[in-house]
Amino acid sequence: MVLAGLLAGCGEDGPPTIDYAVDARIDSYNANTVEGNADGVLMATTRMLPGFSYLGAHGQVTPDRDIGTVTPVPGSSLTLRYDFNREARYSDGQAVDCDDLVLAWAAMSGRFPGFRPATTAGYRDIERVDCAPGETTATVAFARGRDYRDWLSLFGAGTMLPAHVVARLAGVTDVVDPIRTGDQAVVAKLARAWNTGFALTPGPVDEQRFPSSGPYRIDRYSESDGLVLVANDKWWGDAPKTSRIAIWGRGTDAERRIPDGSFDIADLTGGMTTDDVTPSGSTDETVQPLPQPNRALAVEELVLSQRGVFGDVRTRQAFASCVPRDVLARQFGQGAQLWNLRVLAPADNLAGQLNGGFGRAYSRPDVARARTLADSTASSRSGALRVRVGYVAPTARRQQMVATIAESCRRAGIDVVDAGSPDLTPSALGKDVDALLVSNGASFAAAGSADPSRDAYQLRGGDPLNLGGFQDPDVSAAIDRLAVADLAADRLDLVRTIENAAWAAVPSIPLFAAPRVQRWGGGVGNVIAGLGRNGTGWNMDRWTVHD
Repeated sequence: MVLAGLLAGCGEDGPPTIDYAVDARIDSYNANTVEGNADGVLMATTRMLPGFSYLGAHGQVTPDRDIGTVTPVPGSSLTLRYDFNREARYSDGQAVDCDDLVLAWAAMSGRFPGFRPATTAGYRDIERVDCAPGETTATVAFARGRDYRDWLSLFGAGTMLPAHVVARLAGVTDVVDPIRTGDQAVVAKLARAWNTGFALTPGPVDEQRFPSSGPYRIDRYSESDGLVLVANDKWWGDAPKTSRIAIWGRGTDAERRIPDGSFDIADLTGGMTTDDVTPSGSTDETVQPLPQPNRALAVEELVLSQRGVFGDVRTRQAFASCVPRDVLARQFGQGAQLWNLRVLAPADNLAGQLNGGFGRAYSRPDVARARTLADSTASSRSGALRVRVGYVAPTARRQQMVATIAESCRRAGIDVVDAGSPDLTPSALGKDVDALLVSNGASFAAAGSADPSRDAYQLRGGDPLNLGGFQDPDVSAAIDRLAVADLAADRLDLVRTIENAAWAAVPSIPLFAAPRVQRWGGGVGNVIAGLGRNGTGWNMDRWTVHD
């Protein structure tokens, strides 16, 4: 039974294949766009595009010296020296060098028009990057007073795409010089290539477009076989323990495999199916328990658009007043408590001191208040208040959550519509849907890290992670200070400022710790559940197959 699972997709004569089921939509090789981040692409690419660090099992930033080293340079403001491993090569033979780092900074700094990054957190604080094309050393200087606390996470796994591929797609010879000189015409071509050049769909895979700098590379991709990764023979580090992994994301045969148990490892949002998630070859002793909610790094929440029906703060308050947060946590939180914070997740050391102090007015439905607020805005629309709630379908738990919200809000005269769709994207917010069910404000799949700096930008005005378009100068300033604050007391005060303003304006409604199901059978070893946005695949090159 174990062998049947491990050999699936490659035939009994081929090498053992570990089948890894995820809730990510693997539609791109670029995890750094708004769509790639939302879809959870990093769950697949974390060991194909390594960086100077990666997120470990608990979402902690860990240096990755296979790529190189990062060394702080003494001075009055934060300056970092990045030294690439001279052996580092892509699977097409091209060197991994500072061209890749410069492109990553340009794409995610917010300083160069045309790029559509998921967030500018941290990269926006970099004043300049000094390197010449093809060099293996780069110096990164931050603006005075902008010593980004989570600097070790920058240029981490998944962030550095092959610059030589972007240059080729853009029809230019070099990425460094046009970025350094500010050549807007060339940078615009680079941005288009970075944004759209790495679309990945089932079918023939162009190996020249998707070279790997990690221990695995893409072999093929199809709905019936999943995204098949094989060992990268150009990899200079320790060889992967298992030479072949098939990743089954949304849009592949995962929907059948998960209920059937035709997989070896799973990392899914809780309640993705109505059936139990049991890997092949499992026994009661080998199936892993569900993660503890107090260790969660992500919060499930409703993100509300700042336009359309929610353009008026009163309609946002009306909707929040009829959402049964207490019932949702109890029925769908898999043991998690009601969570009231957007910036801090349950695993954060500071969260316990703050969670009970916010959201009390919205802890349970207040139908009379919801109706009064909705009626006060009736003149600005025709008919009853109608709210379309979107999520990536099929997800049985979220479908049930929307039905529970609809039942509660109906009593206040608010019509809640289930707008779940397999093709939902963040851009639908404010157009096709009025609210999104996501984790940490922006993700349909795994989310979070041990340091909350990046995810706080979900409320910063103008940052792409702020999907709803919320604007509050005081909140934005507090987030900017939070990103560089080292003292716990300072961070507590800043989080209080952010949450007080957010509960007044209701740009989103936090619910509970985002439930995840991370399980594997007895036929595989060295599997350690990953709590961050890279998921359990954070160490997939160490996974083994048992005899």
